[in-house]
Amino acid sequence: MQYEELIKQINKVTIESNIKIDEPMENYTSFKVGGPADVLVTPENAEEVQSIIKICKENNVDYYLVGNGSNLLIRDGGIRGVVIKLSNLNKIEVKGNRIIAQSGVSLYNVTMVALDEGLKGIEFASGIPGSIGGAAAMNAGAYDGEMSMVLESTLVIDNNGELLTLTKDEMELTYRSSAVLIKGYTVISVTLNLQPGDKEAIKARMDVLAQRRSDKQPLEYPSAGSTFKRPEGHYASVLIQECDLKGTSVGDAEVSVKHSGFIVNKKNASAKDILDLIKLVQQKVKEKFSVELDTEVKIWGEDK
Repeated sequence: MQYEELIKQINKVTIESNIKIDEPMENYTSFKVGGPADVLVTPENAEEVQSIIKICKENNVDYYLVGNGSNLLIRDGGIRGVVIKLSNLNKIEVKGNRIIAQSGVSLYNVTMVALDEGLKGIEFASGIPGSIGGAAAMNAGAYDGEMSMVLESTLVIDNNGELLTLTKDEMELTYRSSAVLIKGYTVISVTLNLQPGDKEAIKARMDVLAQRRSDKQPLEYPSAGSTFKRPEGHYASVLIQECDLKGTSVGDAEVSVKHSGFIVNKKNASAKDILDLIKLVQQKVKEKFSVELDTEVKIWGEDK
């Protein structure tokens, strides 16, 4: 193993049980595919994250940050370098109309806290299967809502390893992107500014959206949500459907028959199956409509 010295250094800043070697990434992504990460670390707090990033940089080792792994496809050969999983950064604090959530907190838990506190505005996110950190970084959205509507500020680690608070304007939130993604910063916590609301009305809205999601999305199979970004002037799912691609499969990867914007893992798909199906969909849509479909799903790692 080429990382003995690196692991020794990491073990000085976090406990040994937080460090895993050759860890299969299929256990950490909603697609349930992906080869092994050379090293996977689950730090306990922001200071440990800072230290681990610093160690990686000093050793010229690539590092990757993972929240809930819900918008991520890892290739079958896995990841060379260090995966930093932020699931232990899971504290939530409420201050008046504001919710401060560490980056590893699931969006669902944030919406449930908002409901308990009678705070409205984040209902749209109740069914998005991601972490608040990833949601802020990619300006996640659904059902006419997105993070830009509720985000006040974000605490990040910048490229010098320093903690930095970005205001909403400094986040430069655009469709499925932000300054955090563009600059490669690490989200540590997110502050949301919500509005007082009626608990029953908030719950009713969440229930309606949950039912819509259940009716229209293939939640019974592993996926990474919407596979493609919405192309300007179009809807990806409509273009895919009009190419008669619903139900098209490569191996156990399938364009969902329930929602053509989703590629699902029907049973034992490989990352290569999913990637080949993505390419096929992109090719067919380009041929028929002259529209380029870009993936919303992040794709990392090496082929087998």
